[in-house]
Amino acid sequence: MVLAAGLGKRMRPITDTIPKPLVPVAGKTLLDWGLNALQAEGVERAVVNVHYLADLIEAHVASRQSPRITISDERTELLDSAGGIVNALPQLGEKPFYILNADTFWLDQQPSSLSRLAGLWDEARMDILLMLASMDDVTGHSGSTDFLIDGEGQLARAKDPAGLVYAGAGIVHPRIFAGAEATPHSLNAYFDRAITDGRLHGMVMRGRWITVGTPDAIAPAEATVAAWRQQAQ
Repeated sequence: MVLAAGLGKRMRPITDTIPKPLVPVAGKTLLDWGLNALQAEGVERAVVNVHYLADLIEAHVASRQSPRITISDERTELLDSAGGIVNALPQLGEKPFYILNADTFWLDQQPSSLSRLAGLWDEARMDILLMLASMDDVTGHSGSTDFLIDGEGQLARAKDPAGLVYAGAGIVHPRIFAGAEATPHSLNAYFDRAITDGRLHGMVMRGRWITVGTPDAIAPAEATVAAWRQQAQ
């Protein structure tokens, strides 16, 4: 599930004419950074939700061969992160699935972060497994941290200098949405419920996480990608 329906207001004036997931950074749209990561893991189908300038996103993904894109249409009402997933559940099925934000991306050491998430996933112990980033490994993030992680990988909410940032990707089991309605609401409520139940886990990525929230964040993001590519040569 790729969450691509947001309004991108902080990216104006760029997003006056294109949706934020189609903003190009270092030669690729933000959306394609995420879809390419899924493709590299052999994901065959991705559900992409759309709302703002939805026609442009639909046209952009129509030419992709892998993953095959299914559109979840939110043109009539923006449903937020959890509502968007609940709305798409008939297309997602009953097995655990990746979730990705379409407006952030990351640069991986190997094995890839998505591969490591899949390897760590244990549905007997977990309802949600989040990818996290150390503050030393982020570009463009000006806020605080989100979570602390214990030795068993369980997460607790914390705005702590030693904490970690939610890096916009994870695995969720659809059972957490049992009884939920496709109305506007946030994934944060499900994170909190999983914390209470001891079933929110995390994995610290190895690489660089990049968030592009405003137009002036594009240049630092592209500089980070360039430096990463240079090191890889």
